Amino acid sequence: MSSQAGRQIAFINAAHFLTHYSLLILPTAVLVMARPGGEFGSEYGPVLALATAMFVLYGVGSLPQGWLAARIGRKALMIAFCLGTGASLIAAGLVSSPVGLATALGCAGLFAAIYHPIGTAMLVEAAGATPGKSIGVNGVFGNFGVASAPIVTAFLAGHYGWRSAFIVPGLFGIVLGLLWWREKAPDQAAHFASRPFPAIPPFLVRRAVVVLLSVAVVSGLVFNAFTLLLPKLMEERLAGDATLLPLIGTLAFLVTICGAATQFSVGRLIDRTTLRRLFMPMALLLGPALAALSFAQGWLVLPLAALCAATIFGQVTVNETMTARYISPALRAKMYSVRFFVGFLGAAAAAPLVAFLHERTGNLTAVTLVLAAVALVTLGCALLFPHRPEELRPELWDAKAVPAE
Repeated sequence: MSSQAGRQIAFINAAHFLTHYSLLILPTAVLVMARPGGEFGSEYGPVLALATAMFVLYGVGSLPQGWLAARIGRKALMIAFCLGTGASLIAAGLVSSPVGLATALGCAGLFAAIYHPIGTAMLVEAAGATPGKSIGVNGVFGNFGVASAPIVTAFLAGHYGWRSAFIVPGLFGIVLGLLWWREKAPDQAAHFASRPFPAIPPFLVRRAVVVLLSVAVVSGLVFNAFTLLLPKLMEERLAGDATLLPLIGTLAFLVTICGAATQFSVGRLIDRTTLRRLFMPMALLLGPALAALSFAQGWLVLPLAALCAATIFGQVTVNETMTARYISPALRAKMYSVRFFVGFLGAAAAAPLVAFLHERTGNLTAVTLVLAAVALVTLGCALLFPHRPEELRPELWDAKAVPAE
């Protein structure tokens, strides 16, 4: 790997951290913001629902990114992501009305939509012939963003007020964008020419794409809903009091870091085995783990939540490698755009789903039961995904010799 590729991966990893961190500031900050006489109201559900536009635009905004990348370049889009997300978070920390907060968060979601279609395609190309390890490490950075958001937000909101919880990561985004601006853009055309893509049979590509898009919808909803409800779950089942904000943030951090560890482990394994062999055990575990979490109380919540995080986050590495193995580099950014658009349509439903069911039932039992039922679709997708030894030895692909499964 060249030094330029190494620097590019470092920037992409930092951007992945910023993406997931920025999306999960509100779920912890709301525990301070939702108070009697506050600017945004006193109820958890309505304040959390202000993030709906953020996740809708996060999903819808991913669709045109492949088209935009072909016209203005991937580096320019990633710089726009950093600067735009950073500025939007700073604006969210300065507003004083629900409409203003929803608007600022919506802008943050729109800029954050750039990352996954473009950043993931750039990462796979920079990583070389065996991208699994790099995808796994990149997932750790994203999950560290997910894990850090509750604990850092809790610290900042508790000591300096909720506004600082948005402004500080916003400044990080601005600095990251300015540093990336100075980097030389990679030569994509030379990269494609140096690494010819194997001729995978079209029927297998179609099958992989159908499974990939199907699991994207389900995993988008489950991933986003789980990360949104985690701080509130820690409060309800363990802390018992929103004033124990640092403890809530720490517990959410510990749970989510288990997911990061799983992504790293899956990333190291994924270049040595077929995708379905890794996908299947996680798909089998997820539904029962979420169902058990629905009724768990006390400290039992921690290992169950950690198991859920491990399976939810571990699947992300497998899903991203699916595209790398079955879609040619020239079409990869467009495929990532479609995949993340479909996935974030599911993710956009997470905030209103959590808010609505919590408001109707007064707890998170119904939400986690719904997620457990939805997770069963993932198992069906795992069963249908191709199981081909050629994934590990691309030179063996031969469209005329590979029979239909």
